[in-house]
Amino acid sequence: MFKIRGTRALAVVVAAVSVTALTACGAKTGDSGTSTTAGAVVDTSGPTVKVGLLNSLSGTMAISEVTVRDSLKLAIDEINASGGVLGKQIEPVSEDGASDWPTFAEKAQKLISQDKVAAVFGCWTSASRKAVKPVFEKNKALLFYPVQYEGLEESPYIFYTGATTNQQIVPALDYLKAQGKTSLYLVGSDYVFPRTANKIIKAYATANGMKVLGEDYAPLGSTEFSTIVNKVKASGASAVFNTLNGDSNVAFFKEYKSAGLTAAAMPVVSVSIAEEEVKSIGTQYLADQLTAWNYYQTTAGAANDKFVKAYKAKYGADKPTSDPMEAAYTSVYLWKAMVEKAGSFDVEKVKAAADAGGITYAAPEGLVTVDGPSQHVYKTARIGKIGPDGLIKEVWSSGQPIKPDPYLKDYSWATGLA
Repeated sequence: MFKIRGTRALAVVVAAVSVTALTACGAKTGDSGTSTTAGAVVDTSGPTVKVGLLNSLSGTMAISEVTVRDSLKLAIDEINASGGVLGKQIEPVSEDGASDWPTFAEKAQKLISQDKVAAVFGCWTSASRKAVKPVFEKNKALLFYPVQYEGLEESPYIFYTGATTNQQIVPALDYLKAQGKTSLYLVGSDYVFPRTANKIIKAYATANGMKVLGEDYAPLGSTEFSTIVNKVKASGASAVFNTLNGDSNVAFFKEYKSAGLTAAAMPVVSVSIAEEEVKSIGTQYLADQLTAWNYYQTTAGAANDKFVKAYKAKYGADKPTSDPMEAAYTSVYLWKAMVEKAGSFDVEKVKAAADAGGITYAAPEGLVTVDGPSQHVYKTARIGKIGPDGLIKEVWSSGQPIKPDPYLKDYSWATGLA
């Protein structure tokens, strides 16, 4: 079990990596040797180019992040088999963030300054992303972040390939409203994503005639939910909006069923439970509950059929695919497209290629397009229902990719949230 070391420890780590970052500076990046720039150093001297994979392979978040790492490796293997990127094979360097935010910052710095990677793919929780954000910005290195998050953020050195708020949380609320749900109970893990998401949910509810009847948080990794579930039951809410992360979901849904609560009487819509978590929690606890994502294993299309087949062939026929896995897999192909458009691994040239527009990929979820100015991705919103077979079936879709709006500028009720 991991432990959160606190803001003081995080501040020490960030300060330390910032000092290290300042020593990694030099002249302009070239692609024929070890590059030394005013920012990140990328080693392009040999037949390979390194990329970092930064995921929790241990601790409470391993339930979700190990498979994301696996999908990143699948994309890398496929790209290498087809000739690599700019004539170079991709060499992955995997590090364990260990579900601990200062560790994420330490490992990010190691990948950038010691391994001289061209980009890093990883993080899951917003706490881990917030921990590494100053590391990437100080070093002027690239992070591709593959998980839905609470929005209200942009960084010049992060590409967000998971959903932002208007591509997941807002569509989920619109769906609940359309289903006649007039009141909500909010349950989440106690860190930045759930608290910020719930601030947005409360603003939406106020503007849309919905009531929030309760709001509770549990420490990340908590397995004690009897008190919270009893409060949820007593509230009589129309639905529960769940922003728990990691293996806390196992304990929550077991307690939910034990309390006699059902999807028919009080449905739970979750934004961090995908097929992999369904398998770990148990379908007997989750059948008919709702999820909000942009991709499911059951999403129709030839690109997804190919992805699912390849993943199962590599990791096992019983291994499901999920939204964060797909967004991670897609992120490697988007990076490849940026590098090839730039004709260089130079971070600033790669960023400029994305900003110029035209970076698209026929992903398993459907066509995705990088929005250059925000460095987010156009994504189709989907609401799914968990089946007794552990698969999630789409019950609603936005029908087309939604332009990312991380600061909710197009929603009058969101004024002032940032």
